[in-house]
Amino acid sequence: MTTTYRSHRSGDAAALAALTTVAMPQDAVDTDWFTENVLLDAGFQPEGLIIAEHDGAPIGFVYAVTTAGAAPREDAPGGWLTIGCVHPDHRGRGVGTELLERAGRYLHDRGAAWVNVAAYAPAYFVPGLDAVAYPEAARLLDRHGFTRLYTAAAMSMELSTYRTPTEVLDLAEQREAEGYQLGPAAPDDLPEVLQFAGDHFAPDWAQAVRDAVLRHGHLERLRIVRGPQGIAAFAIYGAYRGLRERFGPFGVDESLRGTGLGKILLHHTLTAMRAEGAQSAWFLWTGEESPAGHLYRRTGFTVTRRFDVLRREPAHLPTQTTRERSV
Repeated sequence: MTTTYRSHRSGDAAALAALTTVAMPQDAVDTDWFTENVLLDAGFQPEGLIIAEHDGAPIGFVYAVTTAGAAPREDAPGGWLTIGCVHPDHRGRGVGTELLERAGRYLHDRGAAWVNVAAYAPAYFVPGLDAVAYPEAARLLDRHGFTRLYTAAAMSMELSTYRTPTEVLDLAEQREAEGYQLGPAAPDDLPEVLQFAGDHFAPDWAQAVRDAVLRHGHLERLRIVRGPQGIAAFAIYGAYRGLRERFGPFGVDESLRGTGLGKILLHHTLTAMRAEGAQSAWFLWTGEESPAGHLYRRTGFTVTRRFDVLRREPAHLPTQTTRERSV
């Protein structure tokens, strides 16, 4: 039988989640996670979930979504490919190319001027493509006109033997003497923290904090620094899917960087995580050479993976152009 292509229908969530365990084993998702990030995504349209079938079974898929469900910071509307894969036994037969072609056309027809691989803030699985884990996907996307925008680093840190450094405790005392207060957030802090996260960093950071408290409770996992002018920094853990060992988001007022407040808050939060029984702390996304990246490394975090955020402009390349690029 030939390979056929269709959009979403009942029963797909479990089948596609199972496919990820074979086709993208380092980033496999279960049915609940797939449902949350795809079927319940605010921008979901059945036509955007494109599925390849062979002998009645899914062998590949891609999920394409436009800015309708995001909060873009760019003038031109765009789109994202948030997740997708092809079964190893069916690679090299044009399935990946056809999925990309159909996804690009879907996004183009809805006004997208560009398309990113991953980096979809409202509901991302991973920040980008891990080219080391998936070299075939990297070659496919390169042949089809995708180029790297930037690279995000995932980091982790062992906590089983963690101790708050004495120098950090001393520094915290100094900042407290200057009027800074450090500790878990109270309910009345939430409006200010949400505004701080959204205004100083990104709307999806504010949404992550809001969702964490609404879905999972554990307000004590939200840690803040309050200074004479209000919220100066915040950090949270367990925000995404309630995973206790997942750290972040974490942000410090740019005007207060260099004061040690970020260092104090980071260690304070790691101490709270360890006290709750966490054996490690990890996150998926930071710039290795950013101030946060340097702070993480000094604290003891190490890079575990790197993800390339890829983009193609325009969102859709004509089939002939795509094939020429593939030669």
